[in-house]
Amino acid sequence: MKYIVTGAAGFIGNHLARQLISEGTEVVAVDCFRDYYSLELKKANIADLITNTSFKLFEKDLSDSNMDWIDIAVDPSEEITVYHLAAQAGVRKSWGSEFLQYATDNIMATQNLLEWSLKRGNVRNFIFASSSSIYGRVTDLPMVEDLTIPMPDSPYGVTKLAAENLVRLYTRNHGLPSVSLRFFTVYGPGQRPDMAFNIFARAIREGKPLRIFGDGSQTRDFTYVGDVVRGLRLSEGSTEGKVMNLGGGNTLPLLEAIGILEEAAGKKAKLEFLPVQPGDVQDTFASTELLLKTTGWKPSTPLLEGLRCQLRGRA
Repeated sequence: MKYIVTGAAGFIGNHLARQLISEGTEVVAVDCFRDYYSLELKKANIADLITNTSFKLFEKDLSDSNMDWIDIAVDPSEEITVYHLAAQAGVRKSWGSEFLQYATDNIMATQNLLEWSLKRGNVRNFIFASSSSIYGRVTDLPMVEDLTIPMPDSPYGVTKLAAENLVRLYTRNHGLPSVSLRFFTVYGPGQRPDMAFNIFARAIREGKPLRIFGDGSQTRDFTYVGDVVRGLRLSEGSTEGKVMNLGGGNTLPLLEAIGILEEAAGKKAKLEFLPVQPGDVQDTFASTELLLKTTGWKPSTPLLEGLRCQLRGRA
């Protein structure tokens, strides 16, 4: 068995690649190193993996329809599991002229990888990283896969839902094994610098105002990255095209979460309240009953413990 991990230099992809290698498996890592955030940070994420013989990195753009380069690293007789985590992230930047990049990286790249996987013929599973952003503004909580109608509230969410639907179509029409997991507010060591807890932790450390968009009453389902990786690994056996929520069971108002971050940091924050940004939803809360029933997965990391790990920079 060999694994392809796209977005391997990113936050979740890096954690997943390390877990796979620790289990003694080989990882074909793919990343195009978009400059959405520091390229130096992305390269630092995998600097120690480059010399590992079980880790082979390809700096490639998946939106390029020529995917023959993957065949160099994968023997035709080998079974492959594809973890497709590569995406252009971020709700607030997905408006206006930036949308083209989101459509390219989140929709076209997914379709190209699906086509390659179908032609390959020996892909054991295509595991797609979707997002809670596909739901949009929801008043009836928790969000349940078969009951909550997806109505994205941002262009980013639109592209993730489109990609999720492409995965479903390739399973339904061509029999490609797949599963899609909707992630909810992932945090932990190595979190992207544009994500909330990373921004908040820097502000607390530097004594700067912690900027909150809205009144702080909005809730989020915070999910520790180690729990996400474990959910990804357990989902490998689900190949029927299911779409499942992966949330951390830490649904809290933002102000309460900041209080826990202050406890983890041992320092109080200075708060600055700003208007709500387009695309920001009021609440997220995942029902994870389907994932539990299918794989046995449950979140296991309390928010305080996870934030302490993030602040220490290690799991």
